[in-house]
Amino acid sequence: MAESVYKLIEVVGTSPTSWEDAAAKAVDSASKSLRDLRVAEVTKLDMKVEDGKIKFFRARVSLSFKLES
Repeated sequence: MAESVYKLIEVVGTSPTSWEDAAAKAVDSASKSLRDLRVAEVTKLDMKVEDGKIKFFRARVSLSFKLES
């Protein structure tokens, strides 16, 4: 098996409905410009609150992808 090198980046997805949807949107968006995504890890969850109500769920996602040799 050949050795591989991977790069990590962080992206933040948002959704008015759920953290799961926010994380999925982050991965979907990143996959449009990055090839060979390998692992997605949710590293932080938070919410944007306005007037005492949740406006957006936010998911910070760490993504790894294989560097081309």
